[in-house]
Amino acid sequence: MANPQKIAQLARMKGLAAAALLAVAALFVLARYQGWPWVAAFAEAATIGALADWFAVVALFRHPLGLPIPHTAILPRNKARLADNIAEFIRDKFLDTASLVARLRSANPAERLAGWLKDPKNATIFAERLVVVMAESLDFMDDPRVRRLALHALRRRAGSLDMADSMGGILDALTQGGRHQALLDESIHKLAQWLDEPGVRHSFASMILDVAAREYPKVVATLGFVGIDPTELGDKVATGIVAGVHGLLDDIATNPDHPRRAAFDEVVTRYIGRLKSDEAFRAQVDQMKREFLAHPAVGTYLRDLWDELRAWLGRDMASADSMIRQRIASAAGALGTSLAANEALRDSLNEHLEKTVESLAPELRTGLAGHIASTVRAWNDEDLVREIEVSVGRDLQFIRLNGTFVGGLIGLALYAVTQLLT
Repeated sequence: MANPQKIAQLARMKGLAAAALLAVAALFVLARYQGWPWVAAFAEAATIGALADWFAVVALFRHPLGLPIPHTAILPRNKARLADNIAEFIRDKFLDTASLVARLRSANPAERLAGWLKDPKNATIFAERLVVVMAESLDFMDDPRVRRLALHALRRRAGSLDMADSMGGILDALTQGGRHQALLDESIHKLAQWLDEPGVRHSFASMILDVAAREYPKVVATLGFVGIDPTELGDKVATGIVAGVHGLLDDIATNPDHPRRAAFDEVVTRYIGRLKSDEAFRAQVDQMKREFLAHPAVGTYLRDLWDELRAWLGRDMASADSMIRQRIASAAGALGTSLAANEALRDSLNEHLEKTVESLAPELRTGLAGHIASTVRAWNDEDLVREIEVSVGRDLQFIRLNGTFVGGLIGLALYAVTQLLT
């Protein structure tokens, strides 16, 4: 919708230009009637100039007097070409890659970001705005339709995954350079720690006694007659088992050439080979994957997990002392401090931003130019004329006024020349 103030200004200027035309036309009639040749020469030329410029200005926007005169109504008739020219002009003069990158470089966004985020108030504002976005995202994801779509997409994506090939590739990468032995070392360390826990030996002793009492009740009963405490015997046996396992684990951990390590290598290598080339085994893995994904408990688990996570996030973000908000603000402030103190980091961020702009600029230029062209093409002719006329029409009325008075002066000069020549 055009600005009412501009519409009023345009109407006043049109009225002034029209009044000037009527005035010089009336003056021409009066001068002819009164026999004022100099005034008539001025008024006649001024009237012609005013009419000519009126025709020229009106012809830009519409047909003068509604007559389909050729080469009039220039703007609506050439709307498509105008749209393309505007789009090309903006694309080539404002959105060329070099200009965008130069503008970005002169702005030094990393330094500005550092200065802004260093202020705790700004870091807090950033955290609050981001939390609002996160909360809106949670509401969006809570829509049952979105949840069903997301779960379906997750299952479909997981269903198309070649699990056997992926597992084989992962294990193959883990075994490069003997990295899987480090995993074995860590497993040995964790198992040794578990064996050292106070309750483990007691659990072993209890299991030994339970098995002995169930399988060999007479032997256990005889122990009591000969003065041997079954519980004490169970503790000693459990201690021996733990010590023996500890010894084996220590031996494997300290000996890189231990047979168990070689056996571990063989098992892993064989398993990787089966994952890659054993079609029957690969089919079993794939079947297990499909059964897992199709099980109703999986969907229920994912929904329950999401509900619990969303509930926790919602409660935290709604609280005045939100932990998430505090963490985001702290991270933002730390980023600002790091950027301010580290010139290399600022340069790196600026360089990455420039590369991003360079890679996106061509597509942005083309897309925006196409959008501008299609938008202008889609405008209604009357709307296009009205908007442009309201924007520049006031200045065009000055052309009419200038044509009136300049034309009159030219007519006066020509009359003077003819008088000198006669």
